[in-house]
Amino acid sequence: MEIAYRLTRPLRMDVRLRVSGLTALLGPSGSGKTTLLKALAGLIPAAGRPFGGLPPEKRRIGYLPQGYALVPHLTALENVELALPEGGGDAPGLLEQVGLAGHAGRYPAELSGGQQQRVALARALARQPRLLLLDEPTSALDAISRDAALDLLESLSRRLNLPVLIVTHDPYVASRCNHVGVLENGVIAQAGDPEEVFQRPATVSIARMVGFSNVFSGRVVESGENGVVLEVGDHRLRVETPARPPLGQRVTWGIRPEEVMVVRGDRPLPAGLRANVLRVRVARMQKRGAGYCFRLSGPLELAMLLPRHVQDRLRLAEAASIEVVLKPRYIHLFSDSD
Repeated sequence: MEIAYRLTRPLRMDVRLRVSGLTALLGPSGSGKTTLLKALAGLIPAAGRPFGGLPPEKRRIGYLPQGYALVPHLTALENVELALPEGGGDAPGLLEQVGLAGHAGRYPAELSGGQQQRVALARALARQPRLLLLDEPTSALDAISRDAALDLLESLSRRLNLPVLIVTHDPYVASRCNHVGVLENGVIAQAGDPEEVFQRPATVSIARMVGFSNVFSGRVVESGENGVVLEVGDHRLRVETPARPPLGQRVTWGIRPEEVMVVRGDRPLPAGLRANVLRVRVARMQKRGAGYCFRLSGPLELAMLLPRHVQDRLRLAEAASIEVVLKPRYIHLFSDSD
């Protein structure tokens, strides 16, 4: 489904986005993500398509606001029944679709956060929507419940052939979707497959949003068929890129922390990578989930993420001197538009 909406209040926005399968609208707080959902649902004035000009009750949209807005004195089944169209519908069947067949008689206060969300989802599906909108649906869930919720949404979207638009500021949620649009300054600054957006962000601000914590500047000193060479301080780094910035131009570049690689003495590097080796010192090491986050000091102040099994083998410690390599194909040049 193609959406195109223009607003002047409360924010000036002109958004065009394809919603395909599970689609994430990623953006920082205050960027207008929730405003766009309300415009689509007909809750605030806006011009656009689809559904433009229709009152909220005439729009085939299912909408899950933050907090779910369940009626506390009604059971799960009764909350779903509230949204059934005239002529009725199968409220028990909707609860079964979201895995709550055995919870129909429970009140919201007797349900977990994840279960409350599923009741709200069943209520949204009762409208037989052509588009499902969810506002930060995983913000109040733990990691296990978050993954379960995303699995359910993906399954429902596929089975019902229902486009789902998820508003989020969580890069992990966006990475689990089929399609991602990044909202900045009232427009979609970049859209595409999550791998494309996460690996090749269009601007520095998008890069930081999707996990590029290593961002630097450099000057182009060589340009060839396969990429460029950047002068960064006293070092020169090879970059594989289709971009061809002119010689002498200063550019912004970055590399993801998980793509900074430790050079092992027992594994000689190919000649093409040796120019991109840096000697650094481990300034700080922190446990993070099932891996480790390192701060490295040296020619560049780098963040590096290692899985636990790699750290178990390398046994890096604070103050250790090591070599890391920045592979040319993992270095990304950013647009200078921001």
